Amino acid sequence: MSDLLTVAEIPALGTDAEDAVVTAPADRSRRVSVRIAPGVIVSVVVIALALGFAFFPQFFTSQSPIDGIPRDTLQPPSAAHWFGTDQLGRDVYSRVVYGAALSLQASAIAVGLGLIVGSLLGLVAGFAGGRTDGILMRVVDVLLAVPGLLLSLTVVVALGFGTLNVAIAVGIGSIASFARLMRAEVLRIRRSDYIEASIALGRRWPGVIGEHVLPNASGPVLALATLEFGMAILAVSALSFLGFGAEPPAPEWGALIAEGRNFLATSWWLTTLPGLVVVAVVLATNRIGRALEHDLGADR
Repeated sequence: MSDLLTVAEIPALGTDAEDAVVTAPADRSRRVSVRIAPGVIVSVVVIALALGFAFFPQFFTSQSPIDGIPRDTLQPPSAAHWFGTDQLGRDVYSRVVYGAALSLQASAIAVGLGLIVGSLLGLVAGFAGGRTDGILMRVVDVLLAVPGLLLSLTVVVALGFGTLNVAIAVGIGSIASFARLMRAEVLRIRRSDYIEASIALGRRWPGVIGEHVLPNASGPVLALATLEFGMAILAVSALSFLGFGAEPPAPEWGALIAEGRNFLATSWWLTTLPGLVVVAVVLATNRIGRALEHDLGADR
């Protein structure tokens, strides 16, 4: 008789079951609300606008970013010139719009380089282990020991000026972050039961890596790539500000800020408005990256 349910126990079990049913949708709704938070929506709009600047600048401005009108020099923001004009009479807004292509392209190349090389190093180190892991991680430690901007500055001085060289320099500076994260994910996944089962069934390492390791490790790495994209924009703009980017009159974002620093006391818009655009894009990228990191962390 002790194994049988009493009448008093049946409602209790029913209540627990109902609580479980009610709790699950609440958890799902909470996670959905994170994904569609107002901050994320605003960030997506900002990034979409920046990408529109980069790919379709003619849809956002009809004025030339290179040719100026001498009589319109150093005009403050107005309906005719949203961001004002510079010392040569060029429309600052059009230069910001056309400069998005150079800045975002360099940042994408930098993140792509760091993602591919760093992920490969982390993957090999995590799977090989032993001496190979030790050697590769010591190389990564050396990269981490040098501040990212200083390392990028050293590389770009060695390679020479230009947008592509700036992108390569920034990408080299981000390799270590991707390598460490990929190695940590590989070590975590490698101890999983389904990996050991695949190996016990005779699967070769390339098949295990392609079928199990990379799909499960790609989420956190892609979230890091989103965060690194914002940092790459800052690094590319900083190197461009120092004069290592494209040659004038190319409208890179960092170069636009540098051009207006001599007029900061009288024409604040030359540096402030392009700088605010850079800040907005970086903050939007970081907000999206944090949201992805949070959701992927909840799913693990």
